[in-house]
Formats: sequence, structure tokens, C-alpha cells
Amino acid sequence: MARLECGGPPVWANLDRVPGTRYFWLAKPALCHNAPMRIGIDVGGTKIEGILIESDGREIIRRRIPTPAGDYDAIVAAIADLVGDLERESGGDASVGIGHPGTISPATGLVKNSNSTALNDRPFDKDLEAAIGRTVATANDADCFTLSEATDGAGAGFETVFGVIIGTGVGGGLVVRGKLVRGPNAVTGEWGHNRLPWAGESEMPGPVCYCGLNGCIETFVSGPGMEADFERVAARRVHSPDIVDWARTGDPAAEAALDRYVSRLARGLASVINVLDPDVIVLGGGMSNIDELYDRVPALWGEWVFSDTVATRLRKAMHGDSSGVRGAAWL
Repeated sequence: MARLECGGPPVWANLDRVPGTRYFWLAKPALCHNAPMRIGIDVGGTKIEGILIESDGREIIRRRIPTPAGDYDAIVAAIADLVGDLERESGGDASVGIGHPGTISPATGLVKNSNSTALNDRPFDKDLEAAIGRTVATANDADCFTLSEATDGAGAGFETVFGVIIGTGVGGGLVVRGKLVRGPNAVTGEWGHNRLPWAGESEMPGPVCYCGLNGCIETFVSGPGMEADFERVAARRVHSPDIVDWARTGDPAAEAALDRYVSRLARGLASVINVLDPDVIVLGGGMSNIDELYDRVPALWGEWVFSDTVATRLRKAMHGDSSGVRGAAWL
């Protein structure tokens, strides 16, 4: 059995597998009096959230500040100030992890694909290290979400966890045996920018995506994607939570829209299962609050999964909106 270091994060121990399952037990080391603390920072378009946790995941302090929209230097300074405030309140040093939209290109060292456009083409990690005065760990916000849920959330104890964010956009991340998989192109988990699989005639060529392609999964299963689909069919623009509420009360157009949404999500996730075969898929983001998904999607996805049975589980995120900032701390 692996030696578990005092004060470390939850780790994968070399324990015997339980017969008939595909997961390992997740062992948590004992918390020492002098165990290091962890700071996580989640950089969003409107707010920057900071959290300080003990090494066993217990939250000590949480703070939120507005994001200085469009001002790169001010964003870096605000993060550095927030880290300093959290450490002063805690009375000690802590490791620092930063989750942010977009990712840092392995080719250039600069941020790419961020919808917070002020970060794009900037050496965000290096500038943060200079401002904070130490090494920091950075990752895409969807990666942080997945790491959080794999560490001590809905995916804890599973060997392979695929995290999915379905909200205003669609993103994802992959954690295997407790470790975040980034990939040589830093695009691991970007399932939302593949074409909707097994598309019908009415779904071709599909809506234009901001990435420049047509028919991306994101254009169908994001919140705006559901709203645009309803508008194309019913000629009314309705917010996605209202569409779901109307479907529950028997509105025919809303019921049909929810049926289409479930089918598209099932097809998209079936393609993920065919490639990665994860033990569990954890959903986060606003659309993950549709309770019907957790029964209806697994009931459908077997039609497209290349297997006689589908053992993959579909679960809702345990930490909800806090998963991003907690995952940043676990970096």
C-alpha cells in the first residue's frame, strides 16, 4: 500500500480493487497541525472568487471581488491583492492555484481561447507569479471543476472522471487516478467543439459557432443553444429555465424542445464514452440543474455507445458553483 504523507491532498492509494468495479478507493491522509493550506482563485467575467481551504478540503475563508473587466493589469493586481488578503487573514503562507477561462498555449506560453478577452495573448501565469511573488499553478476553469469533483465531490473514488460544464458555453475536463490530464495541445475535454454526432437532417449543417465551425455540440446543448433551438421551432425567444418549467407543465413545444435537448446531450456524451470510457461523468453549470437529465440521458445513450452495456454513471456536481474555486485550490 502507498505511504500517505501527513498533510497532503487526497491521493490515490494502491489498494485492492473491489471485485466487479472499475474504481479505486480514494484515501485521505490525516490532517497535521502544521499541514499546509491551499488558496484557490476562480477568475470569471464578472467576479473573482478566492477560497482558502485546509489540506483535508475544509473551507476556512471565502472572498469575492468584482473583475476589472477589460483591464488585464488590473485583473492581475486584483488577484495578487486577494491572495495577500487571504494569507493575512489565515496567518500563514499557502499554495496558490488559479482557474481561468481559456488555456495557456504550450506553443507560445500565452492564454488562448478565453472569453475574457483581456487575458488572450498574455503570459498570465508568469505575470501572476511576478505579482504574487511565488510559483502558482494555473488551469482552465473546466479543468478545475473536474479536479474538484474528482477529488472530494461527485467523482471521488472513481478512476476516470470526465467533468462537463453546460451553461452559457460547453466545456469539460478529464481526471485519471486523481491527476488532471492536460494533453500536449491543452485542449483535453473540449468535447463541445466537436460536431453534434449522429445529426439528423434538421440538425445539418447546424448553427454557426463562435469558433468558426458549424454544428458544434455547444451550439445545441448550452443554455443559449436550447433557447435558440426553441426559437427556431416555436418562433419565440424563451429563457432555458422557463422552457424546462413549461415542459414539466405539459406545454407541447417545450416538451419537444426538452426531448431534443436530452437526445443531443445523450449523443454528445455517448461519443465521449466511446473515446474515453469514463467511470463517471459529472455535470456542472446552469443546465446541470435539469433533474430529468440524470435518468433520461443514460436511458438513451446506450443506442450510440459501442458496447452491449454502459456502466458509466451520470452524476450532478456535489460542490455546485464552488467546484471551480475548490479545484483551483487542489491544483
